[in-house]
Amino acid sequence: MDYKQLAGQILQIAGGKENITGVSVCMTRLRMGVKNRKIIDVEKIKAIEEVYGIVDNGLQLQVILGPGKAGKVADEFAKLVSMPLGTSSIAYTLREELKEKNQTPAKVMLKKIANIFIPLIPAFVGCGLIMAVNNILIKYAPGWSVTNLSQILSIFGNAVVVGLSVFVGINTAREFGGSPMIGGVMAVILTNPMLADIKLFGENLVPGRGGVIAVLMVVIFASWLEVKIRKLMPNSLDLFLTPVLVILIAGTAALIALQPLGGFLSLGIVQFVNFAIAKGGFVAGYLLSFAFLPLVMLGLHQGLTPIHAQLIEVYGYTVLFPILAMAGAGQVGAAIAVLIKTKNKKLKKTIWSGLPVAVLGVGEPLIYGVTLPLGRPFLAACIGGGFGGAIVASFQVGAFVIGGISGIPLVPLTTMPAVYLAGLFVSYICGFIAAWFIGFEDPVVF
Repeated sequence: MDYKQLAGQILQIAGGKENITGVSVCMTRLRMGVKNRKIIDVEKIKAIEEVYGIVDNGLQLQVILGPGKAGKVADEFAKLVSMPLGTSSIAYTLREELKEKNQTPAKVMLKKIANIFIPLIPAFVGCGLIMAVNNILIKYAPGWSVTNLSQILSIFGNAVVVGLSVFVGINTAREFGGSPMIGGVMAVILTNPMLADIKLFGENLVPGRGGVIAVLMVVIFASWLEVKIRKLMPNSLDLFLTPVLVILIAGTAALIALQPLGGFLSLGIVQFVNFAIAKGGFVAGYLLSFAFLPLVMLGLHQGLTPIHAQLIEVYGYTVLFPILAMAGAGQVGAAIAVLIKTKNKKLKKTIWSGLPVAVLGVGEPLIYGVTLPLGRPFLAACIGGGFGGAIVASFQVGAFVIGGISGIPLVPLTTMPAVYLAGLFVSYICGFIAAWFIGFEDPVVF
């Protein structure tokens, strides 16, 4: 089945063009906003051979198709419903979504935070890989560090970190209803080197204090303020006065209160993560990796993204992400055990389809298509991933990215590739052993 046929089949089961309120895509999923969920037979969509699983959020269905394919199918789907990709209907906005029991305000906020950082993942991957290659050459090639090419690669590799505050400011404003460029301006204000020459309350201001945590706080406030001011501002004055008032008021609030508060929170978070991993070692790593997949199921993992970004901004890498990446490796081991034991041909086919991308760091096909529906293998995957997390935590392995890539592709983007790779294989083996002994009920129909 080609991408257009697959998109058409999904659309037909989803109630046709009239039932779609929006269409967007993430790395592995086609996301559909729907008017009437009751007319959609989700099991029919799941039964399509190319579909790995469904995430049902009431007014939004997420069809898991895998990396690459999801984007191509979404393009065709958007053409069929005559909507630009990435749109959603105004009639079905946050107010309706909050009525759904699984769309609590906390989860909506976490989703918004995730949406701020997801567009940055390709930049982190690209810059991180360049940085990793350059660091290897500096370590093993005498004289490389003083060459022009090494310095150029260093600039390329650090570009995303240098511009991180501005990128976050722009995306935050866009996500919270403000003007993206004003969000960028607020980030520049917080990082301006001239702040170091200014004293407030007897202390010099610190450029960049609070990192992305402070930027998030300030820009969320500025966006809220902008929306309020626009409602009161006459149309004839809106273009001129609204941005001036937002920058002056939000900027003042940032320097006096929000940036110092962001600095306090940022420092506390970074110190807590480092303390927990340094002192907790093996145990902390095991517990973090074990708990990560349940957090993903609850949507709470999105709240960790700013922490990854803050650690990278402060140290150049995050020691938290490699630990959490081990959870996906536990899925691989558990799925292999199921593959060997099961007599169900469709289940075997699903596992064979999902294993290659899972090894490459995309675990959703195995989670939603294999381990989670079977139950006990999901627990086994958590158990197996915990052992890999314990290993990488013991050595405090860091990663130069915040997400979007894990598994084998993350190896060159870590501070200790050999240790990270060892953690992966331990997770594979332990996930396999746990699933083998815990077992599962082999489905007659799957």
